[in-house]
Amino acid sequence: QGELVITKPMPSMPVSFWNDPGGERYRSAYFSEWPGVWQHGDWITFTDRGSCVISGRSDATLNRGGVRIGTAEFYAVVESDPAVADSLVVHLDTGDRLLLFVALRDGAELSDELRARLSADLRSSLSPRHIPDEIIAVPAIPRTLSGKKLEVPVKHILTGTPPDLAAARGSLANPASLDPFVELAQVLKPRRS
Repeated sequence: QGELVITKPMPSMPVSFWNDPGGERYRSAYFSEWPGVWQHGDWITFTDRGSCVISGRSDATLNRGGVRIGTAEFYAVVESDPAVADSLVVHLDTGDRLLLFVALRDGAELSDELRARLSADLRSSLSPRHIPDEIIAVPAIPRTLSGKKLEVPVKHILTGTPPDLAAARGSLANPASLDPFVELAQVLKPRRS
């Protein structure tokens, strides 16, 4: 298991980015880690059957105590709870903290009972290492216009990256959904120092 890389050209590999005439952004995005080797940005595991499992973006894949799991598996467990409408999980490397953000359905509240239920479900379905350190209610989960959760930009915001550098608000379905994470970053700031 490891980072998905490609050492020879492939048919679906883009050859350039728009508005990048010198190719600097393109090379930075895919070839900056290992010269001449395409780094796709996904975490992959090859099975004994010869198949492979892509767990998701390598920079968004959760890794606690050496146990890696894709966020999709995490969301499948959390969002199967009838109180949870949507969720987002980030692992902060500093302090090895796993934060779970939940957007609740109308009428639901983030009670101690719901926190315990989500933790128990994650323990039994995934592993004890994937029980979040904190479960935090937010009004909405930030998503792109195409519906993707902003896992990596939220992690960057929480670790001190200015929000305008972490995510382009114009590409978000609900730009105001970033605001609670910006506020939380200010609270976490003393802990990072």
